[in-house]
Amino acid sequence: MFEERKVRVDNDVELFVRVEGSGRPIVLLHGFPQTHLMWRHVAADLTRDHTVITPDLRGYGASDKPAEAGPDTYSKRTMARDIVRLAGELGFDQFALAGHDRGALVAIRAGLDHPQHVTHLASLDVLPTLDMWDVMHGVSASVGFHLYLMAQPPGLPEQMIEASSDAFFGHFLDLWIQDPAAIPPDVRAAYLDACGNAVPSIVADYRASAGVDVEHDQADRDAGRVLTMPVTVLQQDWGSMLGFDAAALWRAWAPDLHHLPVKCGHFMAEEAPEVVVEALRGSFQRPGQIG
Repeated sequence: MFEERKVRVDNDVELFVRVEGSGRPIVLLHGFPQTHLMWRHVAADLTRDHTVITPDLRGYGASDKPAEAGPDTYSKRTMARDIVRLAGELGFDQFALAGHDRGALVAIRAGLDHPQHVTHLASLDVLPTLDMWDVMHGVSASVGFHLYLMAQPPGLPEQMIEASSDAFFGHFLDLWIQDPAAIPPDVRAAYLDACGNAVPSIVADYRASAGVDVEHDQADRDAGRVLTMPVTVLQQDWGSMLGFDAAALWRAWAPDLHHLPVKCGHFMAEEAPEVVVEALRGSFQRPGQIG
């Protein structure tokens, strides 16, 4: 059995959420250009012994999309607070948290800002914001052209993307996948429709990651703050082609780290759900927080 509802997490923001299963709570946060639907295979397995909570992030899917009133509207700090409040409204003061891509950035910020609520953390195929910008140069910068486009001041990026939103968002669904069958036509259509209706808020999310999110990460690094809970990172296995040591970058943030290379495309929860489920189950069984 499952329940779908909207939950108020801020004065003007309600998040759409799907809740299913029973047992220890796990919150799963989607990435770009997706919605909670990306967790459909993983959630189906985890609900055997967990309460699985899969929201759409603010600005995405069926969740509310407030106008960008300033850098904090879509900061990961604000979005992380949404998730903590969502879990609280559902009756959970503590929960395990996993995120993919954009959702992983929200999860990282939740772990840094709200360690008393996040018992375990898992990240799928992303680097913390500060490190991501540090490694984006040369050829890798061309791969991440969307990061630079959406970092521009309001106006131009929104107009360019809205002019051909299906082509823009579909480009990434095609580029970042190894097994196209993992995202069937109906799911792809749902993603494109959701993103096409959320261009300003998606751009605002990315714009925050080029500004205020970097400031928040830098402040934490300068203060020596780290993730005190067990952290599991699943990263695409690029071998020597990656050009940097992802595990070392992550270890600076997460002393209690399990780093697992995965042989699949970026959308690993859909391409390799059995690997993700096994990793999450192992992650959430690891004991305690450090420090």
